[in-house]
Amino acid sequence: MTYAEAIQFLYGLNLFGANFGLENTFKLAERVGNPQSQLHFIHVAGTNGKGSTCAILESIYRAAGLRVGLFTSPHLVSFRERIQVNRQLISEADLGRLVGELMERRSPDRLNVNQLQRADHEIGAPMVQPTLFEFATVMALKYFAEQKCDLVIWETGLGGRLDATNIVTPLASVITNIGFDHQQYLGDTLEKIAAEKAGIIKPEIPVITATEAPEALTVIERIAHANGSSLARVKNPASSIQHPASQLSLLGEHQKTNAALALATIDVLQKQIPVSEDQIRRGLETVNWPGRLQLIQNVGGQKILLDGAHNADGAKVLRTALEHYFTGEKLTFIFGALADKQWPEICRTLAPLAAQVFTVPVASNRTADKQEVAAAFRSANPTAEVLACETLNEALEKSGSRGRSPHQHHGLIVITGSLYLVGEALELLGFSPTNVGERALNEWTSKT
Repeated sequence: MTYAEAIQFLYGLNLFGANFGLENTFKLAERVGNPQSQLHFIHVAGTNGKGSTCAILESIYRAAGLRVGLFTSPHLVSFRERIQVNRQLISEADLGRLVGELMERRSPDRLNVNQLQRADHEIGAPMVQPTLFEFATVMALKYFAEQKCDLVIWETGLGGRLDATNIVTPLASVITNIGFDHQQYLGDTLEKIAAEKAGIIKPEIPVITATEAPEALTVIERIAHANGSSLARVKNPASSIQHPASQLSLLGEHQKTNAALALATIDVLQKQIPVSEDQIRRGLETVNWPGRLQLIQNVGGQKILLDGAHNADGAKVLRTALEHYFTGEKLTFIFGALADKQWPEICRTLAPLAAQVFTVPVASNRTADKQEVAAAFRSANPTAEVLACETLNEALEKSGSRGRSPHQHHGLIVITGSLYLVGEALELLGFSPTNVGERALNEWTSKT
């Protein structure tokens, strides 16, 4: 199966949305030999910081000499970003092969999505059509087992309790924090959201969290206690990192919290997976996580900061970083968001810092209206110059992000509001490793 055919097949699966429940994923995993039983995992859930925490854990354990699998979502540009071993993206050939194997080809020249719906006497009831995320989850498990990974850093997709990734029994369950996001699926209170995230907790498996909200922490403590699981809390991140903050390559004070959480996890697992201080230092110094406070320069020397802040807490983190690292800079925002996110609150948080704002549509059928977003920015900061653009390309041109003139600098340009937008910007600016445009595979809607 070619890579192009595989991607086309995955686009077909994407039509089936998101399914909250584990039965389908268990059945699909069983059909390929339950590869999760051959692997060791650190399972990471939470509202913000999941990806960064996963990246830090991966970097440190890789520095310790382990062969480390990394499963994250969404991707910025290429679907292959979701499945990595030692930070090498799954190859196009392997992805094509795995898609072909999982979809159970019946004839050499015809690929049929419905073939996955056949009855299976060994498993029992027929499996309903798998969603893209269920399919990708099992594909990643199979690949990591084939690659003989020593450890897999395993990020949840949405929530935790009913997330497809929750078919594994990890060495540790990590919950970064609890905030408001995806309330239509996870619940409208921190307690309800915490209960879903804490659904990754397994009997007698240690839990590590940096959650601070008292009502969410109470839920996590209760579920950990009911499972007989020890609970380690990261209470003072800045002081818990034994190395100078400068050793962490990621920008942002909030990354100290993510690093502290990663270090607490490594400490809890130290007897099972020993890691030296020198290996920790090297891991912190070399960690890379694109699209999150990522500072780049174009050919003309123009500084551009890309950050996928897509909820209220993420916007507060971005504002803190801008005030800390870029004091006195003229700030130009290129902003686009999804309509089902907290974009009005994000606008109110960021607008006071803006000298100039270009609002754009996100390449998604869920995009917020650029004119409505522009009005929100004008309301929050009447002194800022605000312009609604038809496309991101137009905003890049008008803001000077292209840097065609090496002497035409515009302070700091901040591209934010959605990881989808950040991925598109990396492509258009020529900073993505590939030019495949697979961002639409991040699209989904709930089946339930």
